[in-house]
Amino acid sequence: MYGIVEIQGQQFKVESGQSLFVHHIKEANEGDTLEFDKVMLLDRDGQISVGAPIIDGAKVVCEVVRPLVKGKKVLVFHKKRRKGYRKLNGHRQQFTELTVKEIVG
Repeated sequence: MYGIVEIQGQQFKVESGQSLFVHHIKEANEGDTLEFDKVMLLDRDGQISVGAPIIDGAKVVCEVVRPLVKGKKVLVFHKKRRKGYRKLNGHRQQFTELTVKEIVG
């Protein structure tokens, strides 16, 4: 069984026991249980349910493993040739690691 769920504005394909890295959730603490009810598609062993836009009564239950995880550093480099202009910026995105406990629906 798998489903497609919207978490923090992004869509994820989830299965039970799967680990997810989603955009940082500020209210989450380690060990908390979170429920996401914006389930757009469910597949129960070949029986597919598609929501319009979401499926009523369906939800994905997740547990917070680590509330703050930093992603890889992304370097942004700007340059204008022959002008002596160079600028280097770095960015590390913050994520929350979740484990999918169950899919209800």
